[in-house]
Amino acid sequence: MAELTYDDFKRKLSIQDVLIDAGYTLNRRDGLRYPSYVRLDSEGRRIRGDKFIVTGNGLCCFQPPTRKNYNVISFIKEHPEMFADYTVGMDKNRLVNLVCNRLLNNPIEEREKKIVNPQRDLPPFNIENYRLHRFDGNDRETQKPFYPYFQPRGINLSTQYAFHHHFVLAERDAPDGQVYKNLSFPMTIPGSTDGKIVGLEERGRKKQDGKSYKGMAKGSNASEGLWIASPFDTKLQDAKRVFIFESAYDAMAFYQMLAGKDSCLSPQEKKELVSGVFASTGGNPSSKQFEGLLKTAKEATFHLGFDMDEAGMKFAELFKELATKENIPSSRVIREETNDGYKDFNEELLAMIERKNHPLAKGNVPEEYKEYVDSFRKGTDDIPSVKDVLHPATEQIDLLPKSAQKLYAKYESLYEDAYEMRSSRLVAPCDKEEAVNKASDAYKAFKENLCQALNIKEDNSALDVESEDVGNDKKIQHDVDYTTSVDEQGNVAMEVETSDQEERRHYHR
Repeated sequence: MAELTYDDFKRKLSIQDVLIDAGYTLNRRDGLRYPSYVRLDSEGRRIRGDKFIVTGNGLCCFQPPTRKNYNVISFIKEHPEMFADYTVGMDKNRLVNLVCNRLLNNPIEEREKKIVNPQRDLPPFNIENYRLHRFDGNDRETQKPFYPYFQPRGINLSTQYAFHHHFVLAERDAPDGQVYKNLSFPMTIPGSTDGKIVGLEERGRKKQDGKSYKGMAKGSNASEGLWIASPFDTKLQDAKRVFIFESAYDAMAFYQMLAGKDSCLSPQEKKELVSGVFASTGGNPSSKQFEGLLKTAKEATFHLGFDMDEAGMKFAELFKELATKENIPSSRVIREETNDGYKDFNEELLAMIERKNHPLAKGNVPEEYKEYVDSFRKGTDDIPSVKDVLHPATEQIDLLPKSAQKLYAKYESLYEDAYEMRSSRLVAPCDKEEAVNKASDAYKAFKENLCQALNIKEDNSALDVESEDVGNDKKIQHDVDYTTSVDEQGNVAMEVETSDQEERRHYHR
């Protein structure tokens, strides 16, 4: 076998493989986007201050609080004592070759020493350590426990049915007596004949702060194993299309967007989609994961659905490079991209659902308000902002139902009275303030009625201390000191100074 170079090592090995070999363990409390690795003591407790964080591109790591980055080569050279291959005085370049070739299962002749127990990995993954709860397509009761995991992600029941053979709820008992349960996506090694599960891509419930646990089950073979699924149970070696993502959620979201009733795909394209194979790397992909897919699905067209960030771009380039080595033509490697700048397909799916369910989206607006709401749309399917809808222009008032027009007319009348009173030196300050309050209350009543009719939440910025009469550049503001003056053209001006701002505003009529 040809001798491998440093460039080969950096391309074929993940920094996470090296960290694990150095005795570090994936910190499950951190996410997979920027995974962190910690060292454990003899009792399995984390050693404080001994932590490495993988960088966004997945190629390097650093040890907080410093930001010095280590790649596969520099990490081994600067931490030689962490590797079983090392002996005092050994040449660092020799050590790099020993460690990297061993991790790549590439034999080296004339080793300097026999390596005993070279890898300090965690015990291999064992599915028997878990209690599995499965989704039964014919039993609604078995499906309900999955709701808290899929609903916040926008994954509907139809998509769950499509993939229900490829996910479970996995429960395990921790040494401290606690029970951990996560939505789990079983991982297998591409091309394996026994279909052995070598790990679990895990996802927890979303918390109130919007965050949720994501990680790998203890001992998972994350460098070779992938989640591999097909709605039609197509085997990987028979696949015509393989869709690859960084998470199973992304894969299911992509499927839902293209297989749903609102999809723009033709019937033939939908058939190819649902009969395809979907794969997740469970985070930053490794060369071994890619190679396993390429060597097993030799006739497939590969669709890359990696995130639209710098790291995702590099993952796509790595896949294309490895595909070229396997003589896969570039026409059979397609980069799937999210729309409107969304990072991943699950984010895009959630945004699509939010737009579709928005009270002001087309189809959701009451018939008598459609013409009014449509007057705020900038495009055919544009959703107006709540603030715009609550601040109509003069010409838009006539598009409202009569009941809403009457509320606005009452506000406008009270506003005119208040404005006239505030411009007069003959009215007592308490009467002026009362007039302002009446006008403000009338405007709030108009807005509240509009919000209730359109089923939208009141925009706080639209219900603060200012009431605006659009079209005449007139405003009323509470809790202010003001004076009036007349300019050379005879226009009345109020100079307003707020109690919490130094700036002065001029309102003209």
